[in-house]
Amino acid sequence: MGVSLDGKLVVAISSRALFDFEEENQIFEQGDDRAYMKLQLERLGTPAKPGVAFSLVRKLLSFNDAQAQRVEVVILSRNDPVSGLRVMKSASHYELPIIRCSFTRGEPPWRYLKPLHANLFLSAHLPDVRAALDAQVPAAQVYPHSAHASPAHPHEVRIAFDGDAVLFSDEAERVFQTQGLNAFQQHEKDKANQPLSAGPFKPLLAALHALQNAGTAKMRSRTALVTARSAPAHERAIRTLMNWNIQVDEAMFLGGLEKGEFLREFEPDFFFDDQTGHIESAARHVPAGHVASGVRNDFTEGQL
Repeated sequence: MGVSLDGKLVVAISSRALFDFEEENQIFEQGDDRAYMKLQLERLGTPAKPGVAFSLVRKLLSFNDAQAQRVEVVILSRNDPVSGLRVMKSASHYELPIIRCSFTRGEPPWRYLKPLHANLFLSAHLPDVRAALDAQVPAAQVYPHSAHASPAHPHEVRIAFDGDAVLFSDEAERVFQTQGLNAFQQHEKDKANQPLSAGPFKPLLAALHALQNAGTAKMRSRTALVTARSAPAHERAIRTLMNWNIQVDEAMFLGGLEKGEFLREFEPDFFFDDQTGHIESAARHVPAGHVASGVRNDFTEGQL
């Protein structure tokens, strides 16, 4: 039987999401890829510093043990293969057991997400994130300037999700956009017993739920729903998760309050939201990524 990733939580990640390559990226953005390659080769023996998603990746890989390999992390990068050497040497330096990688020298790497059956794709390159979401793969644009994760929870991977257009579809947000807050609240109150359709990140939440249930003495997970919803719209969100038979550990219904300070207290290894305003607020305190999906990314962002 051939090698298979079936049954694993598969995370595909770009080199800039995993490591801090912002200084090198400035050279790359100037359009001189040969100068970039030369710089990376000169620094081949110097491990890159951890990037925004480093803590998330390290903790997820800690779910693996001698009994089961539950998580697979694969590097999908627009780097050239030579520059990729530094990426893999950096992973080895930090003892991250990453053995699979693809380096495409500027070509879109998201094409390889389907063969990997990826549960998550993290990249600093927005077009690749949009393409992945279009291909039905949970994906987010990492903000390289985000604060790094707190070291306060070494044996617990903490992940926070927005609700509408992230865990849930953008059905309710479309009502808000077209009819306003009062209509949105009434719509959600009337449909409290009707589960929302799945959003792009439901598969990731389900995979994390299964990972937690599998259990390991070394690592556990804690999840949070952090949403601008408030009562009475909170009920439909909770009932939707109940219908999916998926639990979250915390649910924050903030009624439009800025999310950043609440996330600072929760201390996630990563936060996912569809609104850039919320991501900018969160990024001052925690690692954050933009889920470029739903009506909020088609129109001017509102307040909800």
